Amino acid sequence: MDYQKIINQIAQEVSVKESKGKVASYIPELSCVPSDKLGMHLYCINSGHYQFGDSAERFSIQSISKVFALTMAMLAPAEDLFKRVDVEPSGDPFNSLIQLEYEKGIPRNPFINAGALVVSDLLISHLENPKEEFLEFVRAIAHTKSIGINDAVYQSEKRHSDRNASLVHLMKSFGNIENDVDEVLDFYIYQCAVEMSCKELAMAFMIYANGGALLNTDSQIIAPSKIKRINAIMQTCGFYDEAGEFSFRVGLPGKSGVGGGIAAIHPGQYAVTVWSPPLNAKGNSELGMLCLENLTTLTGLSIF
Repeated sequence: MDYQKIINQIAQEVSVKESKGKVASYIPELSCVPSDKLGMHLYCINSGHYQFGDSAERFSIQSISKVFALTMAMLAPAEDLFKRVDVEPSGDPFNSLIQLEYEKGIPRNPFINAGALVVSDLLISHLENPKEEFLEFVRAIAHTKSIGINDAVYQSEKRHSDRNASLVHLMKSFGNIENDVDEVLDFYIYQCAVEMSCKELAMAFMIYANGGALLNTDSQIIAPSKIKRINAIMQTCGFYDEAGEFSFRVGLPGKSGVGGGIAAIHPGQYAVTVWSPPLNAKGNSELGMLCLENLTTLTGLSIF
């Protein structure tokens, strides 16, 4: 497969598309990112790296971080994880309070905000230094020690986190949050403010394409049986109430973030990431979805 030729064709086709999306503004600092940024990086298990555009520039990964947090939670000795958070598609916006109230404080899945907050609470209970250990985990699977957080985004999100705070308080009222509300919220926001490039994200997501192992090493980060479950949740829940549309158009497990990033994997083949800040009405990168749709169309390969 000539991935670079395919990537170049995607770049050419997408460059003439006029995005109708809007850069996220509910976190004010994200609205400062230029809307014309566009990058893509594919990391193939057998043949290496392929990219175009702004693939080396770091951006706020936002909800893509939820995949890393879930992975760490599944490594923790916490038998109650999937009693406290379900694995079903939500069908509602990622920050919905209504569904959470109706279902008595049990979030539908780990990739909506409420679910990720429960995962954060669990990690706080099991880790000695949650922030440091989370960042070290991401650095280890991305093979990059310089990954850090964007402090401006972190502070901006902290100042505009009332809705997420409401989710934590509501779940605590149902007994599904064990730790201090402010500590849980702060740790969650910290994760979202991690900055990575498309290349770094693709390298980190390789463990989900490679059965839980770091590529070209003997290091098994997480058991293949658990990777299977994480990939399944990405497939059904990775794009909020647009997960069905992403499966229909792209056909890969993946996760989006309101910073404009999308990370996806083809098990046994590659990890691929794309960054384009303008979002569609469901909060997913408009051109990012198009790039990945074109990728599986041009290669003729998806998990289906």
